[in-house]
Amino acid sequence: MQFSNYANRFSANSGTVQLMDDLGSAQRASGPVYMLGGGNPAHIPEAEALFKAEMLKLVEDNNAFGKAIGEYDSPQGNTAFIRALAGLLQQRFGWQVGPEHIAITNGSQSSFGILFNVLAGEFADGSFRKILLPLTPEYVGYSDVGIHEQPIFEGHKPSIEKLDEGFFKYRVDFDGLNIDERYGAVCVSRPTNPTGNVITDGELKELARRCEVAGVPLIIDGAYGVPFPGIVFSQATPVWNENIILCLSLSKLGLPGLRTGIVIANPALIQIIKNANAINSLAPGRLGPALVTAMIEDHSLLSLCNDIVRPYYADKVLRVIDMIKELIPDIPVRIHKPEGALFVWLWFEDLPIHCHALYQRLVAQGVYVIAGHHFYPGLDEDWRHKQECIRVNYAAEESVVRRGLEIIAEQVREIYRTQA
Repeated sequence: MQFSNYANRFSANSGTVQLMDDLGSAQRASGPVYMLGGGNPAHIPEAEALFKAEMLKLVEDNNAFGKAIGEYDSPQGNTAFIRALAGLLQQRFGWQVGPEHIAITNGSQSSFGILFNVLAGEFADGSFRKILLPLTPEYVGYSDVGIHEQPIFEGHKPSIEKLDEGFFKYRVDFDGLNIDERYGAVCVSRPTNPTGNVITDGELKELARRCEVAGVPLIIDGAYGVPFPGIVFSQATPVWNENIILCLSLSKLGLPGLRTGIVIANPALIQIIKNANAINSLAPGRLGPALVTAMIEDHSLLSLCNDIVRPYYADKVLRVIDMIKELIPDIPVRIHKPEGALFVWLWFEDLPIHCHALYQRLVAQGVYVIAGHHFYPGLDEDWRHKQECIRVNYAAEESVVRRGLEIIAEQVREIYRTQA
């Protein structure tokens, strides 16, 4: 069987494919498995109880249930959900957002598959524009969505601030960051997957200013951020205007199985997303919006984030940091300052082997993480730092996280001892 050039993007090895394959491999494994690599959120009992209550209401309402599972939605997404979300954003944040500014997709990955290919690539004037990532490392899932043979990403190396007590923080290096017509968009995740970094309000304001001056849209990937799910432990003001494309999701609230992505943007772009939905999948799924619309209408969704989801992860990450310091005090490791998301980003300074080789050693012991070199789309520079980091998801049960960290410590200690 022969395949087109288009098929090449599904044939090559990629971090995204590895991440999802690891989830499947872990589920099939016969021995002990410590899944610290995927993006699954935690099962938070209080949150799941609320979702279960909403699901029971939906099931008991024959009319609503029948529509949720038995009818297509608009290709723009569920009308009641969109109206409720527009109302919440107007009332809580004063944004000039109407239903015409919002579209639903089948998950954030679908959102970016549309956005990046709409805003980057070949243009009618003969130019080829890229997506600028002003702060790498950045989300592994971006890397493979471009449909062009030519790469569509340009990554920008961060500055590294070493902090006390073994922490560090990436910051946008605005020196040499020139935003102009070479770019179809600038994109930053906030909090950043994989590092848990939250770019400051000041950094975001400066990025937005430069984008507006250049006439280049700024994409903010808020899959873990504000206004929901709000897994942010530092100051992060929700921001939107007509030059900003804000991408949200229901996944990290605890609903990844419902595949509900949200794009808030100017109406012209929303129309394109609506058309893309119709062409690619007829319509986005209805079940996610049907489940949470009432929670958006009465603003209890924000209460869930503020009172249950954020405190749960804020407490959990502190315990994980304590574990790391307890287990590997003798290893030269730095931890990215945990400011949000579900991950700790570990930097093993001067690691004697490539982080992918470390990943392979850990998989052999039943521990799944993500090797750090996958998280630098568009940054081709031979930078040793890219080979010294791993991403660890701390959302699993505490016993699983602890045993996984113990094995990581054992393997890394052995590597430094025998190969330094």
